[in-house]
Amino acid sequence: MIVAFSVAPSGTGRADGSVHDAVAAAVRIVRESGLPHRTTSMFTEIEGEWDEVFAVVKAATEAVGAFGSRVSLVLKADIRPGYTGELDGKLERLEAAIDADD
Repeated sequence: MIVAFSVAPSGTGRADGSVHDAVAAAVRIVRESGLPHRTTSMFTEIEGEWDEVFAVVKAATEAVGAFGSRVSLVLKADIRPGYTGELDGKLERLEAAIDADD
């Protein structure tokens, strides 16, 4: 499965509203998990089995909780049993389809 998630604190007390330190704590946990992952400006994608992916999402969410009084978590999952390498595979198929149209 692939899970795309975004986690951020609120009630941080920061005048500038920045959450980059909290997000860094979450991304550090994802990177340390050893699971395939990708972080963009809005989401982090992580690939693996259900239990291992959600354990990482839970740990990342808990890490962000230390930075504020509330945590917002947004999740989107692509659950496709029997498939691995889809973090890159989906993009490769998309690019091939775009190239085929040219």
